[in-house]
Amino acid sequence: MINDLLREIELRRPKMSKGQKKIADYIMSNYEQAAYMTTVKLGRAADVSESTVVRFAHSMGYSGYPRFHQALKEEVKNKLTALQRMEVSNLLIGEDEILVVSFGTSFNDSRRMTIGAIESTLAESFPDWSVRRGFTSQIIIDHVKSRDGVAIDNVGEALDRAVNNNVKRLVVVPTHLMNGFEYTDLSEELSTYADAFEQIAISEPLLTSDEDFSAVADAIVSATAEYDDGETAIVFMGHGTEADSNGVYDKMQSVLAGKGCDHYFIGTVEATPSVEDVLAKVQEGDYKRVVLEPLMVVAGDHANNDMAGDEEDSWKTIFTKAGYEVVPVLRGLGELEEIRDIYVAHAQAALDSLQ
Repeated sequence: MINDLLREIELRRPKMSKGQKKIADYIMSNYEQAAYMTTVKLGRAADVSESTVVRFAHSMGYSGYPRFHQALKEEVKNKLTALQRMEVSNLLIGEDEILVVSFGTSFNDSRRMTIGAIESTLAESFPDWSVRRGFTSQIIIDHVKSRDGVAIDNVGEALDRAVNNNVKRLVVVPTHLMNGFEYTDLSEELSTYADAFEQIAISEPLLTSDEDFSAVADAIVSATAEYDDGETAIVFMGHGTEADSNGVYDKMQSVLAGKGCDHYFIGTVEATPSVEDVLAKVQEGDYKRVVLEPLMVVAGDHANNDMAGDEEDSWKTIFTKAGYEVVPVLRGLGELEEIRDIYVAHAQAALDSLQ
């Protein structure tokens, strides 16, 4: 696969500008290192400006550098051994690190378009900081390792690696939706490393402030505007939790109502509002169609099976049996630029707290 990308770069090189050719030459000779470089670092390595790097990505047919960078990174990961990836990555780690912590998913495409996109956006936004990945689900880590041969650190391993890499300032950016059990567990684990770094901070979850709720509501409404025809109920499925933080779902419903989004409904897989609660609300209206979409960072197992699966208890089946035309949309929140911008803002606040 990596040979295909390099061949494409070589084929497009003659029509590139002088600066873009310098980038092409550098990548073709040092693709292992280039796959882990931000626009700033690649620009410095190729002796060109950051804007030239962005234009290079466009010349390769990508919407921006994050997309090109992610494609190169994924292909290099498939080519290099785990040890080689570690060695290359460690060479580029500085004293400042952003550790992006996610629950994780074994759905590769969704992982690339959501978690990977969030990581790339953070790397673009903070070019002087190294960005690393950690998952909290050991089951997913083991599954991906067994199936794909791809090694992903759990939180403890990621923190230990940061210590061994002599990281001085560490900012942890959880992709969690809310301040629930997982966020609390992560905070407690970080507290045990308080003396391992000169400075350490953790950013807030996606839905924290009133401004966050408003911004997320605007993002999901904008993303689904094509379906809002008055005859369609747009239903978002969240995970749900036994923690008090489950109230974020009712709050999001209220925020949507306050914005006049009367055709939008919020439910959860494992708590309340349940699918039965949502169905009852939908049946109060005169809808012909139901659009289902996950209110989750990734479109993983819950989205593909609990929401869009063909099993008897899936949301798709339940709404279909109720007489609706059902349209599942397998799109994680991490795919939306507006959502990624919130993570960047929260990361910036955490960085500012270190000053």
